[in-house]
Amino acid sequence: MRESIIMKIHYGTALAAVALVAVHILFRLTQGFAESLQYESVIANYQFLPYAGMLEIILILISIHGFNGLRVILLELKQGRRYERSVTYGCIAAMAIVILYGSRTIFITNMGMS
Repeated sequence: MRESIIMKIHYGTALAAVALVAVHILFRLTQGFAESLQYESVIANYQFLPYAGMLEIILILISIHGFNGLRVILLELKQGRRYERSVTYGCIAAMAIVILYGSRTIFITNMGMS
């Protein structure tokens, strides 16, 4: 994939993440921040599927954005085709692991408490 397309994805994920995190914060503020951190409130949030879906989307967006940013930083440190490939595949693998683990947490909490 061309680097310009990768950077457009990077900028797009940043904008989308900012918008969704703003919605997430507004949800917390309507509940009262202290109450929103109580166990029962957190579980209720996971059981509300639209909100749990939004958390999943935030997880994916921030993971893509963060690991692409790390990839860009690492590619600035050193050049070379083999190094670039290693960094790219390493970041993709780490991103996939973070998304899978975070998704597992969201799904288990949502499904296990029904």
